[in-house]
Amino acid sequence: MLKILTDGMLGKFTRWLRMLGHDVKYDSNLDDEALIRIAKDEKRVLLTRDLQLQQQAIARSVNVFLVKGENEAERLAALSQRFQISLEFNPDNSRCPKCNTKIRPTKKEKVSKKIPPNTRKFYEDFWECVECGKVYWQGAHWKRIAETFKEARSILASG
Repeated sequence: MLKILTDGMLGKFTRWLRMLGHDVKYDSNLDDEALIRIAKDEKRVLLTRDLQLQQQAIARSVNVFLVKGENEAERLAALSQRFQISLEFNPDNSRCPKCNTKIRPTKKEKVSKKIPPNTRKFYEDFWECVECGKVYWQGAHWKRIAETFKEARSILASG
């Protein structure tokens, strides 16, 4: 898995990468100088949509990738092509989209007070972030997430 640093323009994209299991540091308040310093010090790949930041990072020998694409699927496909990352979601490797900590499978009984009644009724598999306490399950929104990953794999396969 990659160690990544994303700039302030990639907050949503950060969550996708964390779902795929990558250690992604994100702080929307960091300026360009701080981003370059952190990427270099922590040996992280710097992802940005800012051409000027990319050029500054290259000049300072930072591993940087200019993220292009009109939507998350296109961006994921481009990153996968560049770094050969898998676009297959595996909850056992996933990180909390919110705080970047590894999520762990958990029993429904343990998280029942944290989830809506209908969720308790219709779902059996849950994961919890041990850091922030957020609970995840593959609910109705999951179809859209799975379609985005599928579209990204299709873009990648088509070259």
